[in-house]
Amino acid sequence: MAVRRLRAVTILGAAGAFLLAAQPAPVQAEALQDSHVLSTFGAYKYKPDFKHFDYVNPNAPKGGTIRIGGFGTYDSLNHIIVKGNAPGSIGLIYESLFEGARDEPLVSYGMIAETASHPADYSSVTYKLRKQAKWHDGQPITPEDVVYSFVTQKASHPQFAYYYKNVVKAEKTGPNEVKFTFDQTGNRELPDITAQLTILPKHYWEGTDASGKKRDIAATTLEPPLGSGPYRVKEIKPGKSISYERVEDHWARDLPIMKGRNNFDEVQIVYFRDRTVMVEAFKAGRLDVQSENSAKRWATAYEFPAAKQGNVIKQVFKTKNPQGMAAFVFNSRRPKFSDPRVRRAFNHAFDFEWTNKNIFFNQYTRTGSYFAGSELAAKGLPEGLELEILEKLRGQIPDEVFKEEYKNPMANDQKARRQNFRAALRLFKAAGWVIKEKVLVNAKSGERMQAEFLLFSPDSERIILPYKRSLDRLGIKVTVRTVDSSQYQNRLENFDFDIVLSGWGQSLSPGNEQRDFWGTAAADRKGSRNWVGIKNPAIDKLIDRIIFSKDREEQLAATRAMDRVLLWNHYVVPNWYFNGSRIARWNRFGLPKVDPEYGFSYLDRWWYDEGKAKALKGN
Repeated sequence: MAVRRLRAVTILGAAGAFLLAAQPAPVQAEALQDSHVLSTFGAYKYKPDFKHFDYVNPNAPKGGTIRIGGFGTYDSLNHIIVKGNAPGSIGLIYESLFEGARDEPLVSYGMIAETASHPADYSSVTYKLRKQAKWHDGQPITPEDVVYSFVTQKASHPQFAYYYKNVVKAEKTGPNEVKFTFDQTGNRELPDITAQLTILPKHYWEGTDASGKKRDIAATTLEPPLGSGPYRVKEIKPGKSISYERVEDHWARDLPIMKGRNNFDEVQIVYFRDRTVMVEAFKAGRLDVQSENSAKRWATAYEFPAAKQGNVIKQVFKTKNPQGMAAFVFNSRRPKFSDPRVRRAFNHAFDFEWTNKNIFFNQYTRTGSYFAGSELAAKGLPEGLELEILEKLRGQIPDEVFKEEYKNPMANDQKARRQNFRAALRLFKAAGWVIKEKVLVNAKSGERMQAEFLLFSPDSERIILPYKRSLDRLGIKVTVRTVDSSQYQNRLENFDFDIVLSGWGQSLSPGNEQRDFWGTAAADRKGSRNWVGIKNPAIDKLIDRIIFSKDREEQLAATRAMDRVLLWNHYVVPNWYFNGSRIARWNRFGLPKVDPEYGFSYLDRWWYDEGKAKALKGN
């Protein structure tokens, strides 16, 4: 997977804001020896003697507090197991072997590991750990910690087990060296995904807590864990907040990769169960930064005195990241949603144009690809290498793939809406569903078509309700159920739903994670992200073609081919995207002059500006 590990993703704003993109030139496979960088296709920006990333202020002062709103809650601080709901910000206390840069593609640099080496066939990777790397208790980070972290995480969560399934062994090969061995060759991504591994302290998890009780890494816990990152847990108030304090003597503070980052003395995450209440807390000055996911609130809720006076700044930060696929996601394991014609009919019933105008203030673009807004998105008709790849699957994939560019139904006026309505009825009828006494029923069984939309945010209800009215006209019984985030996650992981409003983030170098999204082996594996339940041999072949691409040209062609096949199987009703992160902030922070193109963040780049803070207090 080409998603580089960047801390505290879930509290930084827009989904996918941490994903990286690339257009590197193809290179021949060759051995890598003691390199400070891992690059999927060879190109990279920062040389071994680099001083700092270009998108930070290396002289940023340390100090101050930043208060951020979090939605939902947490009931555990153990993030590597299925049980419990850990705060997304817990990544602040950990480090990985290598870490990605936000201003270049498909590249990561040494963090806990100083260098990486691998043979030309990508059959293994070896890391040399930094001798100064240590845990917050002063003990060194060892190869034993790395091996323990790999074995433990692979055994603790089905997603980790699947993600690392081609990594068959981790072993200590020297006093400060660890090697990962793979069960296949030619997979350029395998060294990189081991580099992302969160490293855990073996001695801590195999030890005892303050009461003398042996710790259990397979259990939930609210004991602040031991980490090695720039922050440690300071205080927890389950259901209310969690705060982190900067580790002043952090072992990596002088590394070039860390210069100008992690500038706040304290990071506070305050939890809310209602986003409107969260916005009011921000306006009242109880929060410093607000990442806004609602077009309506962005357009209407921030016109208050402090904003008009310039004390609060609204800003959209854009990147070149792919937007992925956000959608109404069907559970095709349920017989009523197993027919693509039924799923396509639901798309004809969704009026995006009305929704965008009346609910979203025309801020969104309709999603027409699983890699929207990127060079990986399929466009026009397939040609060249992409067509060659698809021809090998002819007869196994929809014929439309070769004949027509995928387009969502449009409803720009009343006539188009009526046409979409009639098209939906034709599709239902072809799939065996007919209208009887204004009710849509199965022609053979008499079963009524019913659909429950499962949500975890009340914000989503205003989107679903107009859609519900359209589906009601088709004789479909629709219910909307909003549950708390923990229950939602549990039902999602157990595939206990009809339709959810969800999606898949993407990078511009897709790889092993696609198996978890769409692969047959993931369809019945609880906890996978194949929420749709896709079992399609043609898609499995396309995923492998992506993973084993020999150069960027092949990767692009294979991904576009898969994009077409996914779209023409109508697994989802595509939603919309906004290319950027909407951020409102109280004007008490300093910002670097340069924003990275491939990963927006504020938590590890901004700093507390005392001069601005004092000016605010004077108003």
